Amino acid sequence: MENIFTDEYFMKKALQEAEVAFEKGEIPVGAIVVVDNRVIARTHNLTELLNDVTAHAEMQAITSSANFLGGKYLKDCTLYVTLEPCQMCAGALYWSQITKIVFGARDDQRGFVKMGTQLHPKTVVVGGVLEEECGNLMKAFFKKRR
Repeated sequence: MENIFTDEYFMKKALQEAEVAFEKGEIPVGAIVVVDNRVIARTHNLTELLNDVTAHAEMQAITSSANFLGGKYLKDCTLYVTLEPCQMCAGALYWSQITKIVFGARDDQRGFVKMGTQLHPKTVVVGGVLEEECGNLMKAFFKKRR
């Protein structure tokens, strides 16, 4: 029996959150957190709505997941996010000790890889999952704003 719960399957769910952000006028970044093939958090950027520069999708996902789990560590959890996390989010993900991060589009200007931000040594990172779809949504958003 084929496992339908692939990185692409869950990234599509994160992409749905990014589309919600797009419709709200937020930078279209979506994130979900999964444990044992179960989505425990669904979030998107809320920086405009909350007037808060820290209200990135990843930060919302960390808080929501910790509340759901009843603890601050996200061990055995996977974050799916449509854009490579920034250094602020990567720092928070470091402290959360999340097990795996899967991102879609790369952020060559502000992404944690370019900035050299470290993650927890045990965190596995997979980049480029549905990269084109995630990147196209970002491009469409900024084209619309210009």
